[in-house]
Amino acid sequence: MERFLKDQRVIIVKTHYKNGESYAETARKLRQIFSRESAPNVSTIQRVVKKFEETGSIMDNKNPLRQRTGRSLENIAAVNESVAENPKTSIRHRSQQLQISRSTTQRILTKDLHLHAYKIQLTQELKPADHGKRWQFVQWVMEQSEVDTNFSETVIFFDEAHFHLDGFVNTQNCRIWDSENPHAIHEKQMHPQRVTVWRGFWSGGVIGPYFFENEAEIAVTVNGIRYRNMITDFLWPQLDGMDLDNMWFQQDGATCHTAHETIDLLQQRFPEHIISRNSDVNWPPRSCDLTPCDFFLWGFVKSRVYANKPETIPELKSEIQRVIGEIQPHICAKVMENFMKRVMACHRSRGGHLLDILFHT
Repeated sequence: MERFLKDQRVIIVKTHYKNGESYAETARKLRQIFSRESAPNVSTIQRVVKKFEETGSIMDNKNPLRQRTGRSLENIAAVNESVAENPKTSIRHRSQQLQISRSTTQRILTKDLHLHAYKIQLTQELKPADHGKRWQFVQWVMEQSEVDTNFSETVIFFDEAHFHLDGFVNTQNCRIWDSENPHAIHEKQMHPQRVTVWRGFWSGGVIGPYFFENEAEIAVTVNGIRYRNMITDFLWPQLDGMDLDNMWFQQDGATCHTAHETIDLLQQRFPEHIISRNSDVNWPPRSCDLTPCDFFLWGFVKSRVYANKPETIPELKSEIQRVIGEIQPHICAKVMENFMKRVMACHRSRGGHLLDILFHT
């Protein structure tokens, strides 16, 4: 009935009584007045007349506005006190504890208390001795930066990572909307095919990639001999033409990286400029949050490599080469700016975790 205005309803009632209170005759007359397409049908006429006879009115009753008593000052105070006692309690459990509806609890948290839900951050476990080593390293970086404001542009970070052919599924972000549970699963092989990728990263761009594999192009474990062969056969030619006088070579503390033969080989091109375990400058253990390879590059590359769902090892390698080749120098420069922010944050935390650092490309 809502589509008929007040004056139209008046006409409906008058026509009904003028035609002997016959609903059928009223409907025929109204088709002449309203036109056949817009005229009310018999059931609509009956509702209008019944409404008029029972209430003396032809208009619908407006639903009274329901007073919202849930977000009272008392409930707001109760939620605020509950959050102060335990900020990790979920909305569902908090609403049950306070006997306030879940929707009201959520409104109080967001609209009245202006709170936000934050996810817990997973990070590398630090051993007691790590804090001091991390602080010493970032202190050294800051001292170097005082002497040379462009110091971060003189460090090349090197690392390797595994790329599995079956990719990865982020179960936190993956959602399937359906009327029933599809019970979807993602099967992973016990020993999936993979490639092992090595490359260098600095403010000027990316060096590589290099794939550790045998003559049959099957991924092999990185040991000291293979690592040194890569340096001689691949890295040195890549560095030809670069001014390495002030450049620093950084790598983590993997055994294949820090063997005496490996360090001696690296000293040929980076004399007294090696950042690694037991070298010119010690790289602090468990510090993946300080190396651009871990806090940016590998995640950036994998998110784009697996987007096209490569099905074979050659396709996977091709995608890795494509994505790395598309990384622009300005992105590398911004990553190194973020590296310095991380260094300063680590220094503020006395070698602890970086609680106040976000990365933006």
